Amino acid sequence: MTTRLADLADVPPSADRRDPIDILTEQAASRVPELVPVRYARMVATPFTFYRGAAAVMAADLAATPDSGIHTQLCGDAHLSNFGLFFTPERRMAFDLNDFDETYPGPFEWDVKRLAASFVVAAQANGLDDKDVRAVACRSARAYRKSMARSVTKSTLDCWYAHVNADEIIADLGEKLDTAAVERTNKFLKKARHRDSVQALSKLCVVTDGIAHIRSDPPLLVPINELFGEQDAEMLARELTHRLAEYRATLPPEVAQLLDQFTYEEAARKVVGVGSVGTRAWIALMVGRDLSDPLFLQMKEAQESVLAKYVPAGPSFDNQGRRVVEGQRLMQAASDAFLGWQSGLDPEGIGRDFYIRQLRDGKGSVVIEALEPRGLMLYAKLCGRALAQAHARTASRYAIAEFIGRGRGFEDAIADFAMSYASINVEDHEALEQAIAQGRVEAAQLPTG
Repeated sequence: MTTRLADLADVPPSADRRDPIDILTEQAASRVPELVPVRYARMVATPFTFYRGAAAVMAADLAATPDSGIHTQLCGDAHLSNFGLFFTPERRMAFDLNDFDETYPGPFEWDVKRLAASFVVAAQANGLDDKDVRAVACRSARAYRKSMARSVTKSTLDCWYAHVNADEIIADLGEKLDTAAVERTNKFLKKARHRDSVQALSKLCVVTDGIAHIRSDPPLLVPINELFGEQDAEMLARELTHRLAEYRATLPPEVAQLLDQFTYEEAARKVVGVGSVGTRAWIALMVGRDLSDPLFLQMKEAQESVLAKYVPAGPSFDNQGRRVVEGQRLMQAASDAFLGWQSGLDPEGIGRDFYIRQLRDGKGSVVIEALEPRGLMLYAKLCGRALAQAHARTASRYAIAEFIGRGRGFEDAIADFAMSYASINVEDHEALEQAIAQGRVEAAQLPTG
């Protein structure tokens, strides 16, 4: 049976859905046990934070709905907070997708639906009425449709090199927002430009007598000697050094020589994000000439994509870190020069896959709660455009553009889906609240402020 545009509005019936808490509990089984309560605490804070952490829940739901059958490389977790700013290797500030933990080939609309629904959840939290909430979701899908339509008129190389840079954002916003909003945007861009390894050193380390040590802030940031004791920490430090050597082999030769100019100093476990909490994530302090010349690398565990079990005959990978890196390089117009992967045994002797990148290189994400309705609408347009450019880097752009057409049918269906799915998300968030209250799962007490 051929899927129509209108079918993209369908959500799975409640009776056919898996228990969302069961799905989250299954994910927890492979994560660091003492960090799982931190994940639940972050997810339960609001419906939006739940949505951020529930990519696996939504993947199961998307797989239970009609799909276009048109596959491309997906982000797999294309919610609005996974778009942002970062420096390209050429040191220009770009705006693009910046999280690829779940990247995997699949039906193109799964990314569009996750993006649009995230805008509905965020817009509802910001107090917009139903009409404006739906309009924001429509805007993201319309921007995707129009950008995809433009892509098929461009050359293959023009599609490959297409990107959104920060200067374009400022020029566009300056014409449409008031002075105060533009000033806030400029302040945000300035802050992002200063988020680098030097800034990370000042925030994450204590320097005594010219020696830097990573701060202790358990459970969110814990140096390895605190986690394992001095003797085991020395063994782990040697293991990390070995892993960095293996990682070096995945880098282009010129970047490998650049890495050789830095020396490993210290490492720590660092909790990041919402959905990723509980997976193993390390930061490594590397030093070049001296402490004024640092490089922070992040080594982040890569598990199987939440989409993999729902995509028949999908690709297999000998290393999930490689899956993340190759997906990111395919979807981003420009990726971190230090992006690579490796695998190794953890202290329990279990094999783990990792991808490695710079911890901070101009990275910044918009504070969604601070966006007024007009700003949220413009951000939806920006994210929809960036997502289409990522998808248009593959040959699937022709089939996608033909399927979605040039009328309003596509964005209407996506907006209808997003509105319905936001209601499901609220119910799932309440289910997590109830599960915590009943002791089914445990949530940590996190500091406020």
